[in-house]
Amino acid sequence: MQTYDLSTGSLRELNATLHAQNETTNQTAWEIMNPRGAHAIACGLDSPIEVTVRGSTGYYSAGMNQQATVNIKGSAGPGVAENMMSGKVIIDGDASQYAGATGHGGLLVVKGNASSRCGISMKGINIVVHGSIGHMSAFMAQSGNMVVCGDAGEALGDSCYEARLFVRGSVKSLGADCEEKEMRPEHLEILQTLLTEGECDAKPEEFKRYGSARTLYNFNIDNAY
Repeated sequence: MQTYDLSTGSLRELNATLHAQNETTNQTAWEIMNPRGAHAIACGLDSPIEVTVRGSTGYYSAGMNQQATVNIKGSAGPGVAENMMSGKVIIDGDASQYAGATGHGGLLVVKGNASSRCGISMKGINIVVHGSIGHMSAFMAQSGNMVVCGDAGEALGDSCYEARLFVRGSVKSLGADCEEKEMRPEHLEILQTLLTEGECDAKPEEFKRYGSARTLYNFNIDNAY
């Protein structure tokens, strides 16, 4: 286990050291102490290492992640796991706005609640939230899966494309072109896999599925001004 203390070392040096790791590294486990809300911690990683952050983080933690597993033992500020490509990011606390935004792959797990715009423009990422999510989540979500074990705020899935949205609790309102969909056996199977990977013991049968009504896929002259 390699340990880095941000109370004595610089964030730039930390990230440069983490970026220097590759697939042949023998320094595969890292522990970051005293993050004190710093921004962009463990951002841009591209190697199969495991990074544990002992505390809460600021903006864009674990952004653009590839291959790495990042464990945040606290809460995360806006944009955590933004543009994530692969790997896994686990947040023990809450996540602020636009968690997992534009993510192309990998798994983001929020064991608390997520704020507004969670999964905005998601492009293949899987997101599992143990708690609830805020308004405008999954706005323009193109692909991937979002699992919400609590409630969802206003305008869920507004203008979404082919992403699957699974919500166990209540939905305050659905966004434009988002509707409740049939939960078929293949969706229950996908959901069970994600719940297991996300370390959540909820039952797939307790969820409802939401997705695109596909009425915005083509231009309609009646909608023109």
